[in-house]
This record gives sequence, C-alpha cells and structure tokens, in this order.
Amino acid sequence: MIKAVRGTRDLLPPDTDLWNFVDAKVREVFRSYNFHEIRTPVFESTELFARGVGEETDIVSKEMFTWEDKARAQSEKTQSLTLRPENTAGVVRAYIEHDMGRAGLLQKLYYIGPQFRRERPQKGRYRQFYQIGAEVIGPQSAGSELPLRDAEVIEMLTALLDAVGLKGWTLHLNSVGCEKDRPIYNKALRDALEGVKDKMCGDCQRRAETNPLRVLDCKVPEDQAIIETLPRIGDYLEEGCRQHFAEVKAILDHIEIPYEENWRMVRGLDYYTRTTFEFTHGELGAQSAVLGGGRYDGLSEGLGGPKAPGIGFAIGQDRLVLALQAQQQSVAQGITAYVIPLGAGTNRAALKLARELRAHGIAVDVGDESFRLKKSFDTADKLGAKFAIIVGENEVKQDAFGFKNLKTGEQVTVPHGELVGYMTRI
Repeated sequence: MIKAVRGTRDLLPPDTDLWNFVDAKVREVFRSYNFHEIRTPVFESTELFARGVGEETDIVSKEMFTWEDKARAQSEKTQSLTLRPENTAGVVRAYIEHDMGRAGLLQKLYYIGPQFRRERPQKGRYRQFYQIGAEVIGPQSAGSELPLRDAEVIEMLTALLDAVGLKGWTLHLNSVGCEKDRPIYNKALRDALEGVKDKMCGDCQRRAETNPLRVLDCKVPEDQAIIETLPRIGDYLEEGCRQHFAEVKAILDHIEIPYEENWRMVRGLDYYTRTTFEFTHGELGAQSAVLGGGRYDGLSEGLGGPKAPGIGFAIGQDRLVLALQAQQQSVAQGITAYVIPLGAGTNRAALKLARELRAHGIAVDVGDESFRLKKSFDTADKLGAKFAIIVGENEVKQDAFGFKNLKTGEQVTVPHGELVGYMTRI
C-alpha cells in the first residue's frame, strides 16, 4: 500500500470543518482591517530565499527543498528552484515585480497556503505545513514605518484569536534593532560567546561564528544558563529604535493589549528589524509558538526593490488547529435535512426535492429507495441531520411529505410548498 510521504498528512473530515472555520474567520477579520488576498507560486528562485531569509539561517542552510530545473534548450540556463519555506519573501518579490507601491499607498496583503521545510516531523510540525500570513508594506510616505502599524497588526491578531476562540494565549514582544545597531550588538555577542561557546551545543558553536543572534533562540536546556549571561539587545538600541519600541508598547498599553517583553525573542529569519513578536499557547508543550512576526524594513532593498518598510506575521495553522482541538473546540457541521426515498421509483422525486431545498441554501443529503426505513433514520443520525423528510409513493401523489424532527422525535406531514418555511421556523 502506498502511504503519504513521511512529514506530510491528509486532512480529513470532520477535522477539515475546523480548518474551514479558521479560514472563514481569517477572511472575515482581515477584511475588516482592509487586508486583501495575494496568491504567490509555491516555488520560487532559490536566490530569493538565500538573499531574503538569509544564507546562514537554519531554514536556508538545512531545511529547504531545492532542485535544479534542467534547461530545455541550449540557450537556456539551468535554474535552482525551491519550494517556498515561508511566504514573506515571495510577497515582497511580488510587491517589487508588479510595482505595487506606485500609488503611494500601503499594501495590506494576506495569504493562506502550504509551505515546505525539510525538518524532523513532530507534533504540530510537518514537512508540508500550512500558514496564514499578512504583510503591511509600502513607501515611507504612506506611514509604513510608523509604530502605529506594528500595534495595529498585533491588535488584529488578538481580534483573530478571539474570533476563532483561542483562549490563554500570551504575547511576547521584543525589538531586535536595525542596521545601525545590529553590527555593534553582534560584536558584543561574539565577544561574550568566545569564552563559553565550547561549552554549548553544536548548533550554538556554529551560530556563534556565522550568526550569533541565533544563539539566543537555542532551546537546549543545558545552554540556557549561559545564554542568560549574554548581553541584551535592548542595551544596544540606537535612539530611533528605542523610541519606536517605546511607542509600540505605549499604543498596546493604551488599547489594553497585554504583552510580556522577551529580550531573547529574535525570530529565525535574518530580515527582521525592530519589533518582533510571538503568540504562544500552553497546550502546545515546549514548542509553544502559534504565530510570530515582526518588521522587515530593509527586505525590499535587499531584494533589489525600492525602500518599502514592512511588517508581517505568519500563523502556523497546523499548530493553531491543534491548540483549538486541545480546548475541545468542535465546529463539525451536520446537514439540515436527510431526504429518505421510500419504495421503488422514489429516487427521482427525492433528488428533485433535495435540489429544490439546496437552491434555498439548505444543506441536504439523500438516501436510496433500496434502504429500509430504519437504516435511513440511522444514517440521518450519523450525518448529524436535524430533520428527516420521507418521500414515498403516497407522499409524492399528495405533494406533502413526512417530516421528522430528529431531536424531538416529533413527526408531521408538511405540504411541499411549505417545507422551506417550516424548517426555518423550528
């Protein structure tokens, strides 16, 4: 038997009802904040992620699915392609390619779709996983650099988590500075790590040389005491970054969004600047992050585009659904009515009636004339139907149908023309 590839999975009913519920709430909430959907390809040039995400990040150096797209003609060059491991770089690439900043307005964009990383599968983490994300990007003249945008994005996320019913989340907040203070802080980290890195895990030893900021993200228990002694980025912020972060916090305080400052939260991507944030949830264990994001004010220029400060986030939809399931949230939806053909030759009439009901927006399923009545009622119960409608030879002649309320057990006869109204009244 051929099975799904390790690290991938099938999403099946009734779980997909919860996934669709989340998708619908995302579209509803994001629309109220004037976000519009963008759809980018699931694979891009490998160079996009190397330049955008950072060659020394774990994502680029260890986790990408990359292949050489062979040239089809002698005049064509072989191109390295990669299944997208994240979507911010692709959105910014589209922003640049289509000159989306030409109108001088903020672009408020969101996406829902699969991403791909070659990492060890574990609870809530898959090689094909799903993200919900949003980006606010545009010219400085449109206010893209303002602390207000950071606070609005974070506030929108609290509205979304409330809308889907996630309780008990915690917002972690930090500033990772900008291109002016990052080199100074990286040097301070390297100097501090010089005498202790040999006592740390292999990843931290490598990161101490290539990208010391990533050391702060280490989860190895034995390394935590050492990390707590390292310099803190907040002590190295230049005045502009310090004021920006202070204003973000002041706005969140004013609109009563609770948060915890977390000096070690640097996120896993090199493009982040200034504000970074994560929402965590206790039901997910050690890997507790449900979503995260931050500013990327230099990403557009790094990809060859105009200056276009931005801020965005990505929600791990797999992990969000896990957290909702841990709260025993269920949105499995049954049908409104189950139409029961009763006796030879009644299938046609039953299907015609079902078609009429569906045209009025009523969710309906249909049995078969070969089923015994008891089997039909059992099937209606299993499908979560509220009502059963019996279509027998006599009912067709009288143009009135047996109508059973499956919750109360009450059964009456309802004229054909009154069925829709009757269902909406009870």
